[in-house]
Amino acid sequence: MKHTVKEWFGATRFWSFPVSAMPVIAAVAFLAWKGCNVNWLCAVLALVGNVLFHAAGNLLSDYYDYKKGVDNEEAYAVPNLVFHHFEPKEYIGFSSILFSVAVVIGLALTFLSGWELLVIGGIGALFTLTYSFFKFRAMGDIFVFTCFGILPVLGTSFVAAGFIDWSILVLAVPLGIFTIAVLHDNNTVDIATDRASGIRTLPMYLGEKTSVKLFITYMVLPYVAVICFCIAGLLPYAALVCLLSVPTAVKNAKAAYGWFEKGREAMLGLDQKTAQVHLIFSVLLSAGLALAAVL
Repeated sequence: MKHTVKEWFGATRFWSFPVSAMPVIAAVAFLAWKGCNVNWLCAVLALVGNVLFHAAGNLLSDYYDYKKGVDNEEAYAVPNLVFHHFEPKEYIGFSSILFSVAVVIGLALTFLSGWELLVIGGIGALFTLTYSFFKFRAMGDIFVFTCFGILPVLGTSFVAAGFIDWSILVLAVPLGIFTIAVLHDNNTVDIATDRASGIRTLPMYLGEKTSVKLFITYMVLPYVAVICFCIAGLLPYAALVCLLSVPTAVKNAKAAYGWFEKGREAMLGLDQKTAQVHLIFSVLLSAGLALAAVL
């Protein structure tokens, strides 16, 4: 079956790429603010590699969701596999290619920076391959926070600055929470179909009402974290420019609150909208850090 480049790109769920790209960009801005000499070649390679791992992981996750019966005609955001726009072997093949290229980039970065990167990259690669196994057992949130919060900022610090500045983990908190919110919305919407397929997710344990409230909390916590970090001196006050994205987060929170009147329909599409909030928040945060670096 032949597919266009646009179709292949769409299969990767490209709308979610901000959650893998922006931690790297924000980390570079943070390092610049701290006065580090940034290795721009390594920074760019880290950005590309992280996004490729993400794309490979999305394809692999969709493949296992289809095989497990999680994705079916009754589930929200039914992927291409259900309607046979793509065949499972095509997803596996494309995922393998992207994963292999990402590994090559990771090895190149290891050569340029140091063997220690193998630990960070190895954990990321392992999590990419095993994500579905743990997602089906209500541990997907932990994996997402690690892969899109902790690992990318630590890895970027090591390859771009030559050492790990542990204080950079302050970025993992707000960015990781927004990423969890993307997954949480999707799992909340699919509670019924996920239960029917025999898997377990955190929203299934919490129940719909509590899950909706948790999603709304996720729209607030990143801002609280940044404010606290600025007061503590862990981030520059220029980082507070990210508060300009509050209206978009509030809009998502209000939409989720509509669950109490409309039910499941109120949260449809909030995963993509949350990825957009993540992007706006992260761009503003990175801009604030960059501004502080030159002042």
